[in-house]
Amino acid sequence: MRRAALLFDLDGTLVDTDPLHHAVFVEILAERGRELPLEEYRARIMGQHNDDVLAAYFPGEDRAVLDRKEAMFRETLAASVEPVAGIHALLDWAEANGLGTAVVTNAPRANAEAMLAATGLARRLATVVVGDECARPKPDPAPYQAAMAALGATPSRSIAFEDSRSGIRAARSAGAHVFGMASSLTPGQLLQAGAHQTIRDFADPALWDRLAQLRSEVA
Repeated sequence: MRRAALLFDLDGTLVDTDPLHHAVFVEILAERGRELPLEEYRARIMGQHNDDVLAAYFPGEDRAVLDRKEAMFRETLAASVEPVAGIHALLDWAEANGLGTAVVTNAPRANAEAMLAATGLARRLATVVVGDECARPKPDPAPYQAAMAALGATPSRSIAFEDSRSGIRAARSAGAHVFGMASSLTPGQLLQAGAHQTIRDFADPALWDRLAQLRSEVA
């Protein structure tokens, strides 16, 4: 039997970085005389690939503007930032029970590496799948399919954690059971986007009930 797996989005899922991303976008768009309300950021930018953001918000400009945005974001990361509560206990459980683990993100690899280093999770989450390095980024399922292939995991035994609409769509299309992380969107919005269940953090009893079920399936 192939392995079970836990697959983690990064921004807003492992680390609550959406306020930092929003603040940087606000600064850059203000230079162009535009505003970006938080709800618009959540609806139109959060979880999207940079190429789509470039076309929608910076028409006629090249990727240098988003390269600058990502550099500004990395500069705002504290030397040490806390990951979402419960992640270390969850990773301990995964290791003890033989589950594969991976990060699946649309963030540039430099951002992913910076965030994982800042949270102390780089050593624990060594497999990092980046949308730009796949055939297509989220909301396409390709990044999740690549992670499952890398871990030798089957979709029906994979659990994904996502906080954005595009990420939820990608994980569901890949066949994973999806937990929506209620960090920016409400539980209702996450369920409407396609999440099977919602949780606040990795200590949520709903998650551990699902893990117990997964373990019983192979006991």
